Amino acid sequence: MRFLREKDILLQRIREHDRLSGRQQLSLAAILSVPSMLAQASYILMEYIDASMVGSLGAHASAAIGLVSTTIWLFGGLTHSASTGFYVQVAHRIGAGEWAEARRVMRQSFLACISFAVVLAVIGALISSRLPRWLGGEEALWRDSSLYFLVFSLCLPFSQLNSLTGGMLRSSGNTHIPSLLNMLMCGLDVLFNFLLIFPTRQWHGFTIPGAGLGVLGAVLGTAVAYIVCSLSMCWFACVRSPELNLFQDRGSFLPTVDTLRRAVKLSLPMGVEHFIMCAAQIVSTVIVAPLGTVAIAANSFGITVESLCYMPGYGISDAATTLVGQSLGARRSRLARSFGRITLMMGIVIMTVMGIVMYVSAPALMSLMTPDETVRQLTVQCLRIEAFAEPMFAASLVAYGIFIGAGDTLVPCSMNLFSIWAVRITLASLLAASMGLNGVWIAMAVELCFRGFIFLLRFRSDRWMGDKAEPRDIPADAVEPSDY
Repeated sequence: MRFLREKDILLQRIREHDRLSGRQQLSLAAILSVPSMLAQASYILMEYIDASMVGSLGAHASAAIGLVSTTIWLFGGLTHSASTGFYVQVAHRIGAGEWAEARRVMRQSFLACISFAVVLAVIGALISSRLPRWLGGEEALWRDSSLYFLVFSLCLPFSQLNSLTGGMLRSSGNTHIPSLLNMLMCGLDVLFNFLLIFPTRQWHGFTIPGAGLGVLGAVLGTAVAYIVCSLSMCWFACVRSPELNLFQDRGSFLPTVDTLRRAVKLSLPMGVEHFIMCAAQIVSTVIVAPLGTVAIAANSFGITVESLCYMPGYGISDAATTLVGQSLGARRSRLARSFGRITLMMGIVIMTVMGIVMYVSAPALMSLMTPDETVRQLTVQCLRIEAFAEPMFAASLVAYGIFIGAGDTLVPCSMNLFSIWAVRITLASLLAASMGLNGVWIAMAVELCFRGFIFLLRFRSDRWMGDKAEPRDIPADAVEPSDY
């Protein structure tokens, strides 16, 4: 509780233009980052347990999920983009101390975002039966892959609600509630999967009930967990949050033209980026699919295990979005720049350590994921290639969160698109034929290093702050203490 009180005091000092020392800035960045990192850690743990549960069914089950995983990221990324367009506005309003305006934007976001998610759900349901065939998967995978994607699609409105309300809470500086609820979701997911994936069985004299649904059970368990978490998140944001409680004032849920215009300006570049980047991921899946079931399963496991490394980057990126958004909302660009440097350094250091851990522990991790020795060996090779890219991957993740907090989405999205299409896809298509799956992962590592480098260049230029940026060469005594 002491940390929560300290966080509230420091965030209030941003809004009131009080000076924050370097230690206080680092402390605030850490307080906001740690809950998000813990939530990411629990989410990754959930993915590990899910993957090991499905992996115990054999390479076929893992490949069925891996085949549609990139398309799932596409749809999930689009819902996240829609949420971002609204919760960044809320962060700016809170930074400016405009609480009623922040609640007005939040209220209007619900109808717009949920309607968008319903449209995506309908599209997903309509294409689910044909998707595995379009992706070039073996016919034996089609049924399980289709069912998995169908259930995921029908759950999209709840995924959208979870992303939207969680983003609103984080924008207000409340990172612990979204983190706790996401950890709860992970626990429920593991429990439901345990009951739905496997059949009823005996264990040390005890009868453990089970539905025996296999791959379908995995996605049903995740869907139920998402529903519980999203409804709880909505209740905390709309009722329990002191800053966002919608019962404090009245207003329409129908979005105004101005709110929608601002949301589209922020969300559209991100949505287009997610669409084209995930299209690139789908192309990567098409490149991997002809390499066989072992390569598809190893690629899926590798992506799951690698998330161990980048989960701190996403947690720190969330904190960077909040800190930069509120700082610029309060018209404190020098403080926003300082928070950007602090969060970038945190992300790079932590993900470098995680990359070393992944390189060393990859064989042990994979021994927990699947009994298939061929899949294990190939996945370990891929993970050790990727470990070298983690520091620059951190730079791109955290810098992206900084830019989002500033409302700068168009140029960073274009940079992402250029990087993944011009570097990753080109290299992967060239290397896959001669080096197999290792070639695809070499291409990924090279692209992540390139992306991190160009994102650092943009951060250094201050162009991400637009007209809010102040010259770096202003003498210290010419700036009021409130600008630090």
